[in-house]
Amino acid sequence: MNRRTLAGAGACLGVLLAARLWVLEPVMVSSDSMEPTVKAGSLVWLNKAAPRFGGFHTGQLVMFSGPDDDQVFNDGMLLKRVVALEGQEVSMRDGVLFVDGAPVTERFVDQRTIDGVFFGTLTVPADHLFVLGDNRETSIDSRHIGAIPASDVLGTVVGAG
Repeated sequence: MNRRTLAGAGACLGVLLAARLWVLEPVMVSSDSMEPTVKAGSLVWLNKAAPRFGGFHTGQLVMFSGPDDDQVFNDGMLLKRVVALEGQEVSMRDGVLFVDGAPVTERFVDQRTIDGVFFGTLTVPADHLFVLGDNRETSIDSRHIGAIPASDVLGTVVGAG
């Protein structure tokens, strides 16, 4: 190979490594808290640039650093669905999620497994997100750890949910 080919191959490798470090990262999911949307053992792609450039919206799947004193998966990362943004009021009555007083239709949640679950009204603080697992029966989420700081989000999941 000539120098030009080697330089081109090196540049391509550099771009791929940079993309892996700062843009897209494959992550193996080890928890069942997002089933049936994302099954334990699935590989998801984490878009690390999205939190900095795209902001957040409800329905989005995010991965964030788990609290130190709680059950931790994925090398300290938790995968959950954003259900409310800063300033919104969240509650759960008899297993039904309410945001700003209106019931939320959640096609990915098996309501039969969460009957009787109640969570009092909470207003999501500024620069925070309220997140829940789709498998509400087993999920450790904002019902347990509170709203998470948006700055703790490591990325959004591409191609799931």
